[in-house]
Amino acid sequence: MQLAPKTKLAPEFDPILEKIILDVGGMKCAGCVNAVERQLTQHPGVKSACVNLATEVAVVESETGAVDADALAQRLTAVGFPTQPRKTSGTVAGEISTLPDPAERQRREMQSSVRQLAIAAILLLLSGSGHFGNLGSSVLPVLNNIWFHCGLATVALLIPGRPILVDGWLGWRRNAPNMNTLVGLGTLTAYVASLVALLFPKMGWECFFDEPVMMLGFILLGRTLEQQARGRAAAAFRKLLALQPQVARLIANPEKGGMGSSSVEIPAEQVRVGEWVQVLPGDKIPVDGEVVVGKTTVDESMLTGEAVPVIKQPGDMVTGGTLNQSGAIAIQTTRTGSDTTLARIVALVEAAQTRKAPVQKLADTVAGYFTYGVLTASILTFVFWYFFGTHIWTDISMSGDMEMMGHATHEVPHSPLLISLKLAIAVMVVACPCALGLATPTAILVGTAMGAERGLLIKGGDVLEKVHKLNTVVFDKTGTLTTGNPIVTDCLLISEMGSGELEAGSHEPHSLIQLAAAVESGTHHPLAKAIQQEAQQQQLSIPEAVEFHTEPGLGVSAVVEGKIVLLGNWDWLSWHGIAINETAQQVAQDLATDGKTVVCVAVAGTLAGLIAVSDTLRPDAQSTVDKLRQMGLRVMLLSGDRQEAASAIAKQLGLDSADVIAGVPPAKKAAAINSLQQAGTKATPNSIVAMVGDGINDAPALSQADVGIALHSGTDVAMETAEIVLMRDRLNDVVESIQLSRATFNKIRQNLFWAFAYNTVGIPLAAGVLFPSLGFVLNPSGAAALMAFSSVSVVTNSILLRRLAHHP
Repeated sequence: MQLAPKTKLAPEFDPILEKIILDVGGMKCAGCVNAVERQLTQHPGVKSACVNLATEVAVVESETGAVDADALAQRLTAVGFPTQPRKTSGTVAGEISTLPDPAERQRREMQSSVRQLAIAAILLLLSGSGHFGNLGSSVLPVLNNIWFHCGLATVALLIPGRPILVDGWLGWRRNAPNMNTLVGLGTLTAYVASLVALLFPKMGWECFFDEPVMMLGFILLGRTLEQQARGRAAAAFRKLLALQPQVARLIANPEKGGMGSSSVEIPAEQVRVGEWVQVLPGDKIPVDGEVVVGKTTVDESMLTGEAVPVIKQPGDMVTGGTLNQSGAIAIQTTRTGSDTTLARIVALVEAAQTRKAPVQKLADTVAGYFTYGVLTASILTFVFWYFFGTHIWTDISMSGDMEMMGHATHEVPHSPLLISLKLAIAVMVVACPCALGLATPTAILVGTAMGAERGLLIKGGDVLEKVHKLNTVVFDKTGTLTTGNPIVTDCLLISEMGSGELEAGSHEPHSLIQLAAAVESGTHHPLAKAIQQEAQQQQLSIPEAVEFHTEPGLGVSAVVEGKIVLLGNWDWLSWHGIAINETAQQVAQDLATDGKTVVCVAVAGTLAGLIAVSDTLRPDAQSTVDKLRQMGLRVMLLSGDRQEAASAIAKQLGLDSADVIAGVPPAKKAAAINSLQQAGTKATPNSIVAMVGDGINDAPALSQADVGIALHSGTDVAMETAEIVLMRDRLNDVVESIQLSRATFNKIRQNLFWAFAYNTVGIPLAAGVLFPSLGFVLNPSGAAALMAFSSVSVVTNSILLRRLAHHP
């Protein structure tokens, strides 16, 4: 069994749930999906089940240990859906090693479909040649013989049509009729009616043996094209699976010979954390790890979509699945198997493809009753035309009513029974639950796989729908809109004499930096890094500090050389009872107006000085904000900095003061997002909010937002919390992810529209609704052609998403 990553931070009282992944075969349409989901949800212990027709995967959620995956697989297999659990030994290699079975099954099914299509095409050609009149009889006289056409129809049912008839019958037996049930009933009815007409000519019925042959031919053509299209839709995801290396060169005794010692090749899944692995030029890096020896360039395009290689040297981190290009290196393993970044990406993308968009619920509801509804419509069509229609409109005729006897061809009287039967068959055959079942999963399959190729991880159809409704995007400031690498710009000392004026001393500011660097050595905040870097650049010694205390979003304190030193904002100093004179406040306000973050330094209960730190905007911050606003989205800034500093950044980006929320510590950012969701504006009374952050301090806000978008997805909390994870260090990817999500959801809506519209129009058309006004009647073979190409059109429409790769 495989544990899939959570998509939200679960409340503490929720039971621990596990997700079982099953590879399910034998599904043909949305009715099959509904039947499989019903079987799974009826199993004791199952909380929920989600089935994907396009990827042939079922994800079952249950309490840990409550459900046996093998028992679920046996239950589905017993009712006609061959199933196997996706088992793993706890490593991604184990996961991937089980995948060739369903992939091999799909390949065999494709080969079988091509063979059946070839046979059907030959039969269709021979059957249709009878309509060529004298041309057919002059070439091969037997082509006009009715017994020959009877034989063609029989062969069509027994060879290419046999799997359809068998599956349709099994679906009927298990009380889950599907598309094959409808097609099987239609072809068998046409064949039996023609056989009766042939054996009992005195009844005056016409033969139409070409109808079952043509129906099967068109249906098999459509299914073959559909399978090919589904294969193309899944190609990007298969490429992602294939990236995981299978072999690693383990350095057995690194402490003796380092990288120069002998290595041994072992399966990548057997590497353990802490072990050294040798990676030669041209090799895929087998695990996540830290470079300990050597220098090289690494192609990380599979991870980030960036084609430019990245230089790696000792101390740098590398990711499993990326390609080592120029030099030999040794890495010390930090993550293996299912914990590696690539494995987590694979798990996220696969999980995303089974999370349905809420808009799909209508299609699922319809699919559960679709086949029964079509059968009812077919019966009503037969009853109407047999008892009423053929008596009211006596001139109705349908193609295929030529009876071929020997070398002669002549018209036979129209039979109300056969006319009604043909219309009923056309209704059964034209209906297509398959298009409904493929509308959502194929679009999600293409969209999520495209996103993974470009470093954009979108976690499912429900996320796509929420992104489509977005009207507000909130950015964290530090590390998101800015580079996250601030530098010290000002260091000002407060004189303890006289008026308390500020003066920049020649050596005293250095001592202020030394004290600040000592206190900041106990924290990892970006401002701390800036102050410590300033001390290093000035080559100052940093005194020892003890008794550290940190209050997130406010400040930090420590004891340095026997004195309590405080660093933080005004609130932090006021909370400790430290007085701040007006001169200091004015200078701090001037610095903040310039967009700088001001850190107050107090020593032994007295304000000692001010340190100003500036964090520059990312190069693509302005263009990102502009593009989002052009897309009709409200862009806001959320920051823990003072209002002046946040407003300065907002001014550079062209944001209004009303779109700036400042002075919010990390713990209260989620509440700020909630307030935005509740309040909205006159233009957008129900705000659908996206939060963009780095996925660490912003985790609660990411979770609270309708759509959490995390940069730097190497952190576990980003992978867990955000609905969209951006693998590249590019702010523009926020725009690209929203555009891809919108485009994918638009494809889902288009597919569902055409699937419903096709059935809504096709079924009445097949029932003869246009005959009274236009004299048009759709014959069974024409209905089969329409049905076959409806699924192809839905899948092809989804594949058109890939045009975004070239026209973002």
